[in-house]
Amino acid sequence: MNLFDALVLGIVQGLTEFLPISSSAHVQIAQQLLNLGELSKPQLTAFIATIQLGTETAVVIYFWKDIVRIIKSFFTSLFRRSDLTTEVSRDAKLGWLIIWGTVPVVVLGLAFSGIIENQLRNLWIIAFSLIIFGIVLGVADRYGKRTKSIEQLTTKHGILFGLGQALALIPGVSRSGGTISVGLFLGYSRQAAARYSFLLAIPAVIASGLYQFLKTYSDLDSSLLATTILATVVSFAVGYSVIVVLLRYLNRGSFMPFVIWRVFVGIALIVLLSSNQLVA
Repeated sequence: MNLFDALVLGIVQGLTEFLPISSSAHVQIAQQLLNLGELSKPQLTAFIATIQLGTETAVVIYFWKDIVRIIKSFFTSLFRRSDLTTEVSRDAKLGWLIIWGTVPVVVLGLAFSGIIENQLRNLWIIAFSLIIFGIVLGVADRYGKRTKSIEQLTTKHGILFGLGQALALIPGVSRSGGTISVGLFLGYSRQAAARYSFLLAIPAVIASGLYQFLKTYSDLDSSLLATTILATVVSFAVGYSVIVVLLRYLNRGSFMPFVIWRVFVGIALIVLLSSNQLVA
């Protein structure tokens, strides 16, 4: 792997991690197009796990004030149930909702980890997931009422968001795409659905990223040091920028450009796989 390959993978990871278009799909496609055959599977897995820490750091830094406020309010509510301000009660509730919403992805991720990491990492599955769940996102965006704010989130809805996140264990679905689709179907605004999607992702994404990193970092040898650092820094910078731009865009914009992109990439994948230009 050279510096150009690392730059491309860092950009792809940063661009796609927070957009509802599936980062795992795009990174896997990029790996094949860059022809990284000189790397062993453990080396490549370790490299990807490391650069994902860049985007995970980006979401933590962007939402740092929210995270600190939610954690403080959560523990305050545990030890002092009375005389809580409206803001503390609201943030404590959001903390509980994030916990409940994280349960589905943890349970299903642990139960089906072998299948997820092996059988499901297939470009045919990714192609159809991109198309099918892209259409689902489009329908949700078109017909969702989009009237509810994040303050109106209930425990039931928080868990349903979590089930949407768990769907993203299937490569090609997209974690943000799954959660945002659920939120739109439930009547939440685009901004509210996206914001809760990002907050909900933090525990699961960090835990998953650290687990994968600790499991595979020994496969990173000195020859990959420079490329890994470059890709991680790039994924952080691009990922942070994407969060800023996306949340501003959703004040007025829709998810339809992402729907079109998903369907386009899915169809292109099917064509490339059918003509043996890519290997499933």
